Amino acid sequence: MKYMILLGDGMSDEPVAKLGGKTPLEVAKTPNMDRLAKAGSLGLAATIPEGFPPGSDVANLSVFGYNPADCFTGRSPLEAASMGVDLAPDDVAFRLNLVWLEAHYGKLYMGDFSAGHITTEEAAGLIATLQEELGGDEFNFYPGVSYRHLLVWKNGRDQLKFTPPHDISTHSIEDHLPQGDGAEVLLDLTNAAQMVLHNHSINHQRIERGELPANSIWLWGHGRRPKMDSYQERYGISGAVISAVDLIKGIGINAGLEVIDVPGATGYLDTNYRGKGEYAVAALKDKDFVYVHVEAPDEAAHGGLLEEKIEAIESFDREVVGTIIENLPAIGDCRILVLPDHPTPVEKRTHTADPVPYLLYDSRVDSVSDITGYSEAEAKRSGTLLPGHQLLPLLLER
Repeated sequence: MKYMILLGDGMSDEPVAKLGGKTPLEVAKTPNMDRLAKAGSLGLAATIPEGFPPGSDVANLSVFGYNPADCFTGRSPLEAASMGVDLAPDDVAFRLNLVWLEAHYGKLYMGDFSAGHITTEEAAGLIATLQEELGGDEFNFYPGVSYRHLLVWKNGRDQLKFTPPHDISTHSIEDHLPQGDGAEVLLDLTNAAQMVLHNHSINHQRIERGELPANSIWLWGHGRRPKMDSYQERYGISGAVISAVDLIKGIGINAGLEVIDVPGATGYLDTNYRGKGEYAVAALKDKDFVYVHVEAPDEAAHGGLLEEKIEAIESFDREVVGTIIENLPAIGDCRILVLPDHPTPVEKRTHTADPVPYLLYDSRVDSVSDITGYSEAEAKRSGTLLPGHQLLPLLLER
């Protein structure tokens, strides 16, 4: 038996007036997910436990089968694992976004939480200079992908409060700066980083091309190294994870899964959707389980891009889910779970903690139901609501 989780990040939404009161998931053409839903079962999953922030870290931990209440220490320690950074017990890791802050009437605003989706190559140059100028005994900067990077504070403090930058797009940063023990140290580091970035040739070149400069760092998602049991220890299965995002790779590494890199996987709207589906099929030849993550719907929603979100959902359905369906005869007996990790309403441009719709398909079961397709409304109609971390045992029939 083979097992799959196919996850469209932030795919679920709220009714949108421009869509006649429907959600992007309802409007998008998703014949493959609809097919699986009609032959399977639907329900809602609460991937964000009460009291937790509605982040991709918490939500994906839940979908991976871990109760965040038992193991969540922060987003960045998970990303550190993906980046090959071994955290000491007293280290505190931080997600470091390269951002563009816009000055307006004497205040600074979060103009773009991704610095215009800066390229990985350009970002690596900026991070290298930050490490050279500001890194060393206390702080160390590590390059990631595009705008997503890592800062490690040796013997750091973790009683701090941060705001994710995508939560305050176009808003003043004045009330969202770091708070708590050590906040002044991090603010000083941020100010020093702004001076380095302001004078950097890469930013000068971006401005000359009419692109947004990465004129600041933004720290959030901090924590210490987590403790997690592997899938082999918990379930006795082997597996792989496919994603362009360090967070998802890091969860997979902590779960003992093999990370499979797909050429052209960008973590954005231009990602290699079909490649992810094809690599998933290949992985199942010698693995029991594969987790396929696509970031694109979430990125579109954070940007308030309605048409792009619909397009990303359709691409996920056609190129990822469709590729899996095309190869079902070769895969053999399998169970497939399809869902988002959390809603990212395109009009709110940030995550919410509402339950997400899931579909569960079993190739051995030839069922007939009155399900019309895969959507939030159809999942709600099922009357089923599960804690998110119970989905994996359900998929594995444990």
